[in-house]
Amino acid sequence: MINIQKARISFKEFLNRYEDKDALGFNLKIVHTYHVVDNAKMIAKKLGLSEEDVNLAELIALLHDIGRFEELEFFKQFDSLKFDHASYGVKMLFENNMIRNFIDDNSYDEIIKMAISNHNKLSIQDGLDDKTLLHTKIIRDADKLDNFRVKKEEKIEEIFPAKVKNKSDMENSTLSDRVYKTVKEESCVDIFDRRTTLDYWVCVLAFIFDLNFKESYEIVKNNNYINILINRFNYNDLETKTRMEDIRKLMNNFINRKLKQ
Repeated sequence: MINIQKARISFKEFLNRYEDKDALGFNLKIVHTYHVVDNAKMIAKKLGLSEEDVNLAELIALLHDIGRFEELEFFKQFDSLKFDHASYGVKMLFENNMIRNFIDDNSYDEIIKMAISNHNKLSIQDGLDDKTLLHTKIIRDADKLDNFRVKKEEKIEEIFPAKVKNKSDMENSTLSDRVYKTVKEESCVDIFDRRTTLDYWVCVLAFIFDLNFKESYEIVKNNNYINILINRFNYNDLETKTRMEDIRKLMNNFINRKLKQ
């Protein structure tokens, strides 16, 4: 049985191990984690899952980015090309049995491992059983939804610590041909294809092509995320500005199609 309150207390105790709590991005990730927990709980309830499965969805969300805090400790920035925070988070939790600080029962270990390790990948690995696949989809949607919120609300230097210094870095950037082509094909952007500062931003926008539940698309539309995130910057390059307007139209049409299905 999952005691989600115990898990939350253990998570706070885990955060106490870090001394530099004022580091750029640290508090952002704490706030992000709790928002993802709320999103996962909301999705699981809307899907009509049992109380235990709702708690499991919350637990996975609570732990999904645990490796991010080590990443910030090591690199002083978030760098998914050098550090797979999901795989490292699984290692942290299970190599020395730290998972038992959050849940006594080991019967969910494989689901937790697979959901966390797959939450940040371009696509979900094959061969997962139905329950593991469901929880993997829930955490992926919950995480992406809060990524939209983060990009809407947080300071740009907090979102990309050590990568982007200010708003003008994004506004003076261009969009690479490879990323633009991927978006036009209504596909998620491979992180290894990102070349420019703006590529990183559009990579997040393209998360809409990989949402799994209608409820998730409703949240994106109701919060007007696509328009707000595109409008956050003035694009100084004329071709880039045109491309961003193309992306706006394409993504809003995509969302509307998904909501009609």
